[in-house]
Amino acid sequence: MVNILGSPNPDTPWAHLDLARSALSIPGATVHLYGKGPGRPGRKMGHITIIGGCMSQVESNALPLITSAFDSRTPPILKPPARPAPIVSIIMGSDSDLPVLLPACHTLQKFSIPFECTIVSAHRTPSRMVSFSHAASSRGIRVIIAAAGGAAHLPGMVASETILPVIGVPVRATQLAGVDSILSIVQMPRGIPVATVGINNATNAALLAVRILAGTDVTLQNRYDGFVKQMEEEVLDKAGKLETYSEQQGKEGWEVYLEK
Repeated sequence: MVNILGSPNPDTPWAHLDLARSALSIPGATVHLYGKGPGRPGRKMGHITIIGGCMSQVESNALPLITSAFDSRTPPILKPPARPAPIVSIIMGSDSDLPVLLPACHTLQKFSIPFECTIVSAHRTPSRMVSFSHAASSRGIRVIIAAAGGAAHLPGMVASETILPVIGVPVRATQLAGVDSILSIVQMPRGIPVATVGINNATNAALLAVRILAGTDVTLQNRYDGFVKQMEEEVLDKAGKLETYSEQQGKEGWEVYLEK
């Protein structure tokens, strides 16, 4: 629900009606005006109710309303929208792991999933790791992506201190080229599961997080369906080009394709 307040400018007593009108085009929005006549600064003139299949859908539908409320051409009549609380936490044992995790950040952004990113070392800040793990669920975090190299204890230790799903990203950080990391993460004792993706494959970690969240979010399901269809179209497009090139004279199709 969004409250409709009177304009802070006494010279525009009916400005609140502009916000009410803009809400009429938003899916799932219902406008309730209290019939109080001209608005006074800060006076509650009504409210707007927005419903949807899930919270992310409601937030998405409400964004145009919030944007119009803060249009620089009109006086602001609402408080600035708060930044969405993160539901995915990306953690790493060292800032040297951040370049490996960038694809995960970009993927979550692509799916409009709010997330946080920080450093939590299992070996150098064990107390911070424990407090982070204990508080994650109560803060609204629903999935944790943890990257680590070498001994790579971070994902497993975090999983032992939280009920949230933990996705481990093995980092290629030593002379063993990440093999030590992936074995450390994947070989968890019975009762402490940790999902593990390929070495340096933060993209798959983010996509797995999306799939977990999509189980209770219809909007995310639709976005992921679109992502899958896009991948299919890209492969079919490449196949079509390769087949077309194979019809050219003088060279094999794969030769022409590689030259493009």
